[in-house]
Amino acid sequence: MSEWIAVGALAFVAVLIPVGMMVVSALLRPSVPEQGKRSTYESGEVPTGTTRIRFNIQYYMVALLFVVFDIETAFIFPWVVIYTDAIAEVGLLHALGPMLVFIGVLVAALVWAWRTGAVQWIRSEHPEKRTRIQP
Repeated sequence: MSEWIAVGALAFVAVLIPVGMMVVSALLRPSVPEQGKRSTYESGEVPTGTTRIRFNIQYYMVALLFVVFDIETAFIFPWVVIYTDAIAEVGLLHALGPMLVFIGVLVAALVWAWRTGAVQWIRSEHPEKRTRIQP
């Protein structure tokens, strides 16, 4: 029961500190209402154009691939730490097999992304009209 009291006290302090800072800040700061503060950009520059800018989908594909392989590292690292103990406890096949399947799925996904052009930054509009440089 005493562990839950510590957790509750920590949660209370975690809420109390930010709320207290906001209250003290609201009481101490000067209030200068002006129309410029309510605009979207407060830098003094008048916004031009629209906020809807079309981004190349390739940015999102690269970000998605980064997240996939970043998560792969997060899963592989703990496995590497316990690998030698796992071999001693359950044997080589049971320790190495699931990780090989996991890496195989990721390699298959990378091959698919490579073949579909997801990792290629610039794509030709007409792939059949690509010219090869003759040596």
